[in-house]
Amino acid sequence: MELGTFSISLNVADIKASREFYEKLGFETLGDYSDQGWLMMRSPTLTLGLFAGHIKKNTLTFNPGWDANAQNLDEFTDVRELQKQIKATGVEFFREADETTEGPEHFVVIDPDGNPILVDQHR
Repeated sequence: MELGTFSISLNVADIKASREFYEKLGFETLGDYSDQGWLMMRSPTLTLGLFAGHIKKNTLTFNPGWDANAQNLDEFTDVRELQKQIKATGVEFFREADETTEGPEHFVVIDPDGNPILVDQHR
């Protein structure tokens, strides 16, 4: 099962301060939507999403359809198909994707320690 590119989504209090901090650690801005309260940052080995007011907890995130630089992939497994595969294993869902739709959609599962895992397809 290929869930897509991995990133960590952080719930931040001050997006500007968080951006400046992670820049000092060598991260570069990949996509800046800070006017909407979020942005994406990349180091050579990790992608971070910084979210002010969009998520309640730090979240493990997978993006089917994107590579590590948030560029569209030609081939990927649709989020609805991933949901069906995971459901078949008996995992319970916190939020399910609408399987009657196409295009952008997401689902959320919670691991045994309470960590949210978001599978978020943007196209």
